[in-house]
Amino acid sequence: MTHTPVQSDGTVSRLRLVWRTAGRLVLGGFLLVAGISHLWWSREAFYAQVPPWLPLDRDFVVVASGLVEIALGLGLLLLRRRRVALGWIVAAFFVAVFPGNISQFATGTDSFGLDSDLSRGIRLLFQPVLVLWALWSTGAWRAWRESRRGGQ
Repeated sequence: MTHTPVQSDGTVSRLRLVWRTAGRLVLGGFLLVAGISHLWWSREAFYAQVPPWLPLDRDFVVVASGLVEIALGLGLLLLRRRRVALGWIVAAFFVAVFPGNISQFATGTDSFGLDSDLSRGIRLLFQPVLVLWALWSTGAWRAWRESRRGGQ
């Protein structure tokens, strides 16, 4: 289902659509590059975000999450008609990896320039922004709101 922002007079808000599309493409590019970095130049740095209590091999977790990020990034870039579903999936992914960010903060592990409790704490605060970015840029939040209005 495609959702296009509409103004009260019924005309399409092109500017809003452009911003939303740009946000989706930037997020897709970000995920694609981050995923590739999991596999190539930053693999060891990502180990810092694998919680020590997770009963899986660190390398497996980093590689698997990198592959998921690549798939999600490509999806956001290429699958325009599936963007609403992808928005929810990307948001869920950001929620799923949040324990890794919490673990990095709790253990005081330095990585990616996050070398203080303050910087790691600020990073924690950024995770909800990523969730909201995924929902906004794909129109997922708007589609959910519209579906609730239609059910009343």
